[in-house]
Amino acid sequence: MHNPGNATPDRFPAQDRFADGAQYIAGRLTRGTSGRTHTVVDPATGADVLTYELAGPDDVDAAVAAAREAFPGWAGATPGERSDALHRFAAVLADRAEDFARAESLQCGKPLKLTREFDVPGTVDNAAFFAGAARHLQGQSAGEYSGDHTSYVRREPIGVVGSIAPWNYPLQMAAWKILPAIAAGNTIVLKPAEITPLTSVMFAQAATQAGIPDGVVNIVSGTGREAGEHLVAHPDVAMTSFTGSTAVGKRVAEVATATVKRLHLELGGKAPFLVFDDADLDAAVNGAVAGALINTGQDCTAATRAYVQRPLYEAFVERTAALMDTVRVGDPFAPGTDLGPLVSHVQRDRVAGFVDRARSYARVVCGGEAPQGGLKEGAYYRPTLIADAAQDSEAVQSEIFGPVLVVLPFDTDDEGIRLANDTPYGLAASAWSRDVYRANRATREIKAGCVWINDHIPIISEMPHGGYKASGFGKDMSAYSFEEYTQVKHVMFDNTAVAAKDWHRTVFGDR
Repeated sequence: MHNPGNATPDRFPAQDRFADGAQYIAGRLTRGTSGRTHTVVDPATGADVLTYELAGPDDVDAAVAAAREAFPGWAGATPGERSDALHRFAAVLADRAEDFARAESLQCGKPLKLTREFDVPGTVDNAAFFAGAARHLQGQSAGEYSGDHTSYVRREPIGVVGSIAPWNYPLQMAAWKILPAIAAGNTIVLKPAEITPLTSVMFAQAATQAGIPDGVVNIVSGTGREAGEHLVAHPDVAMTSFTGSTAVGKRVAEVATATVKRLHLELGGKAPFLVFDDADLDAAVNGAVAGALINTGQDCTAATRAYVQRPLYEAFVERTAALMDTVRVGDPFAPGTDLGPLVSHVQRDRVAGFVDRARSYARVVCGGEAPQGGLKEGAYYRPTLIADAAQDSEAVQSEIFGPVLVVLPFDTDDEGIRLANDTPYGLAASAWSRDVYRANRATREIKAGCVWINDHIPIISEMPHGGYKASGFGKDMSAYSFEEYTQVKHVMFDNTAVAAKDWHRTVFGDR
């Protein structure tokens, strides 16, 4: 592990925390054993932040072994003990909020105001929520459902959870996976994306600082092909939770099937933004720009397909393009920045390829290029609006994952809802109308795990997040997420001394 000379310590003063490696196993930092290294790069400047040794299969084995050893003690703790530990965890996260905000901005390119006001506070709130949830590991009340027998249902932890998180929200994804798992009494091994491991490792360190026992939370920073597949296939991992693309999710499911693991998949999205002709146009335009550009568009729930009823269509296109042109693209650490770079030059070039190909079949109204001037070293791309694309075109059907919004017109309400549902995905959607009946119909008929009305993008710890169709299954956050990380056991008591004999006589006759 080393910090290259061209790194910028003023942007992230805690780099020395990674001097001993970027693997966190059994309560301590270690170096990876794959024999290969990876350099974390600041996508805003192109500067190297630090280089670390990648995890290999041996590191995954060590992390799973640590989690397996810690499981009996942690699962055997009372709900109150786990709750107290998670309350301390939330306090540690809050105390270190600025470190987390700066690290997340540095590795992802997020504006610092976004990490300070959204990513980190949301993570602290998640920890506080699951601290409370830990005391509500409920089964069902006892009852006599079969003659002289009393039945009840226990909810129990599953065991070692192996989780894989993406690079777009490293801190929040670590929280969404680790917190419900350990609140329910499981232990966990998390593999963050190799390009954004900083805050995941810091999160695990904070758990130790809060008094959560060694081995309950482990981090292996490595590639998906090597560390990720080995984690999913590991026979001692009882559950796999994955967030990422649908294509990789299919591979995760295939590997997990061999050992019959429980699966939790939060996959891609292509969220529709449905604007009816009675909508508040100014509110819809502002919602579209905010919803499309959050996290530089690198969000599975981002507004990506705006369907606008024809009477409002041209005005919506014109006003949205004008508002996009006012968005300030720049250094994530500058106070006035609205939009930072994409996570890497590879991702920027991928987004640019989608837009360049769209020029042959649609109208690029604004953006469609990297900004000029002093940002040329970073992975920046201007907010982009594409109009008049066909429903079956690449820009409408494929997940671009960048600051790009595609706008299409529709005529009837039936057509708008049909078009909104016309992709393989079903993670999130929004509908914009002042008519309660139209809005209610949209919530019923749009096939997505979340449908916002007259808003797009807000999430809260108490409510579930997860998709339909090719966007996966299972829920993050909320009590529904907590239940994902438990298994149900039926317990049955014979209340008499003779019931077993009677049952034996029924089945086998008198002996």
